[in-house]
Amino acid sequence: MKSFLMAALLVVLASPVAAEPPKNFVLRDTPEPVPALQFTDEAGRPQTLEMFRGKVVLLNLWATWCLPCREEMPTLDRLQAVLGGQDFEVVALSIDRGGPEAVKKFYDETGIQHLAIHVDATTKAGFALGTIGLPTTLLIDRQGQELGRLVGPADWYAPDMISFLGSIIGKDSMPPGAPQTRQDKEKPL
Repeated sequence: MKSFLMAALLVVLASPVAAEPPKNFVLRDTPEPVPALQFTDEAGRPQTLEMFRGKVVLLNLWATWCLPCREEMPTLDRLQAVLGGQDFEVVALSIDRGGPEAVKKFYDETGIQHLAIHVDATTKAGFALGTIGLPTTLLIDRQGQELGRLVGPADWYAPDMISFLGSIIGKDSMPPGAPQTRQDKEKPL
């Protein structure tokens, strides 16, 4: 029994501890399943969150007509550029009724280069997720469970945000190109 408790303690001590969540980011006490969502990609092909299983996902519900969404989108693009890959994905899910064309036009106008186009023109995703406004962003673990959410705009490229998300993903250090200070976050990619 004593050896079992000692082994359990070692597992707990060896487990990575997530950094403190940034302001307004509310973590759940226990992860909860995310409802099945259906949306399309740039070519109109069906997509689901299940397609991202195995990655930590930052799901951002937004629209081109939402001013706070428009302002935070470049920071999500930079975040995807530095953290995106086999372990992490920013899924920017537009609820624009204009479909992929409206999002593509917005991406072209604002220089968004690293975010894929995902659209739910039915707006059902917002209802399924119980959102109360835009933007709303959910942090989803590798098993499809919601870890927490942030309602309203955020600076997703801030050092504290990258550190927090990196701790969730399991990165031991800041990735190359990630801002180390507030001044670094202003540098272009």
